[in-house]
Amino acid sequence: MRHRYLTVGRLLPAAIVCAAAILSGGCSAPDAETRTRESGEFAETGGREREPAGADPRPVLVAFGDSLTAGRRGPRDSSYPGFLQEEFDRRGRPLRVVNEGVSGDTTAVALARIDVALAHDPQWAIVALGANDGMRGLPIDVMERNLREIVSRFQAHGANVVLAGMKLPRNYGPDFVQAFDGVFPRLAADMELHFIPFLLENVAMVRELNRSDGIHPNAEGNALIAKQVADAFDAFAPL
Repeated sequence: MRHRYLTVGRLLPAAIVCAAAILSGGCSAPDAETRTRESGEFAETGGREREPAGADPRPVLVAFGDSLTAGRRGPRDSSYPGFLQEEFDRRGRPLRVVNEGVSGDTTAVALARIDVALAHDPQWAIVALGANDGMRGLPIDVMERNLREIVSRFQAHGANVVLAGMKLPRNYGPDFVQAFDGVFPRLAADMELHFIPFLLENVAMVRELNRSDGIHPNAEGNALIAKQVADAFDAFAPL
């Protein structure tokens, strides 16, 4: 399988966050993440309750990510995976979308919970991680290693993997930004992945498409992301 690079519209020069987001914990504050894991609050995970075996025979697509996938502080149906299911249904693409996004996840935390996602026996997986690593200044080489392992685990389980890239603001420093931004296309090329360069294309930094924090897409923004992801699937795997 050859990797395919898909740019949906114009690639925004800005990132998923502004510098002030660091003060509020970025995509998800660590204390919120801790509260979620200790209390078992379902609303923050973005995941769906497990359906009985055989309840829906369609092949599964797992959306695996952080709060940008979970749909932080919003109904699950208004997350981008929720809207993606609607897009697939409308277009006649027979996939069942399972949201396995957890707010606050770094690549390391996501890797530690990947067995939950693999338990769905996905035919497809969208991996959209790295934003929290970048905003917290975690080592880029560790992030890349974790992403490679996540992708490898999905592939070993038989899933086709779509890698969704992330971007950082320029004020994180040119060396760090260049190293971060370079991980995703390199990984897509090395591992022959379907590739969406920026998950938040045409949504990041657009005020009317984001929640009041300026970081997380609102329902309208998530609907646009879902449409763009569905367009990508039309290119990756035409019906």
